[in-house]
Amino acid sequence: MRPISLVRVLPGIVATVALAAGCASQADWSDPHPAPTAVGALAPGFHDAASPPAPESTIAPAAGSWDDVHPPRGYRVLLVSAADDTPSRTLETAVTRWASAEHVDLRTMHVSDLGEHSRAPLEAVMTATEQHADLVVTVGNVLVTPVALVAADHLDQQYLVVGAQLDEPTGNVTAAVWDGAGFRGDGLDPSSKDDPASFTSQRTAAALRAGVASVLSGLRGIVVWLR
Repeated sequence: MRPISLVRVLPGIVATVALAAGCASQADWSDPHPAPTAVGALAPGFHDAASPPAPESTIAPAAGSWDDVHPPRGYRVLLVSAADDTPSRTLETAVTRWASAEHVDLRTMHVSDLGEHSRAPLEAVMTATEQHADLVVTVGNVLVTPVALVAADHLDQQYLVVGAQLDEPTGNVTAAVWDGAGFRGDGLDPSSKDDPASFTSQRTAAALRAGVASVLSGLRGIVVWLR
């Protein structure tokens, strides 16, 4: 999908959503901070170290090969959630539990915070992009196309899509998926059969951790496929 020019979100909308979203701490996000680095390292089997994955490629890491990688304390994560179906709610719970366990500075925004209109998903992703998060995590198929549009114009912001993937991701969009979570965007054939029952607590938690480990380890713009 080719980049397009996007109108910046009005300041009033940003302020409203920031207040509605809430946050896990009172840390100041008004300015960017130094790029975070991973705590720990990927184990053999996450990818072929002799041949790093090319952009837009797919890797299938060995189970648990990401377990020793953690975010630094205070890692800024902004979760954008559709929160309108069981898979999205399961994913949101996985992110919340992970953030608490890893001492992540998490803020959450729901698409409904911007009202019930067709542009709300796009506006939510645009607003999240302006908040100086280290990582914007999106859950819910309705957010896939908005991420594709926004990320192409904001290459300095890292995004992680969990439970879906982009058809043509830019180098700043990483996806974590599995068999049953193959949505690729509006009007596109899924990479695997969409199966809401595959969005279990265990699977979503593992996908989130694997995806974050990939981003923190510099393996970005790829699809992390859990076997």
